[in-house]
Amino acid sequence: MNRTAKGRSIDRYKYHSLPRHSLIVCATLVQNAANLGGLCRTCEAFRLEALVIANLAITQTPAFRNVAASADRWQPLVACSVEGLTDWLDQKHQAGYRLIGLHVDANAISLTKFAFPRRSVLVLGQELTGIPQSVLRFCHDSVKIPQSGLVESLNVQTAAAIAMYEYGRQHAGHS
Repeated sequence: MNRTAKGRSIDRYKYHSLPRHSLIVCATLVQNAANLGGLCRTCEAFRLEALVIANLAITQTPAFRNVAASADRWQPLVACSVEGLTDWLDQKHQAGYRLIGLHVDANAISLTKFAFPRRSVLVLGQELTGIPQSVLRFCHDSVKIPQSGLVESLNVQTAAAIAMYEYGRQHAGHS
């Protein structure tokens, strides 16, 4: 048994069978191994359904492993190539998921005003360039994080963590 920060006991042998939140984080476009390691760690902290990455081999790199801190042993990971991303997104849409792009855009809805559907896919963009239009057009919604500083964007892992927290806040107790 392990104890969490709240003093709860978690049986490692039963951990995989515990319920998860129905949020899938799609990081297929993210290329930096350290960012992907941080995303994995954050997805596991919120017990999300899956983290989707372009190639599972990146999980064996020191940059990923140093930041993930073994979260990849507990967090479900799914491989989806960049070339197969739009087909994968279409499959998730057909399966009843709402596709939500986390994207700095004038038409994006503020994260503070957005109500996450229970079954959601959070689509993340590539570092520096964001989500290309060819992928963004598959998203039902586009959300942005309100900011006050001069720099108009956040690191992809940081932005995703804020969105994951908001999803978890909205769906607390509903995993």
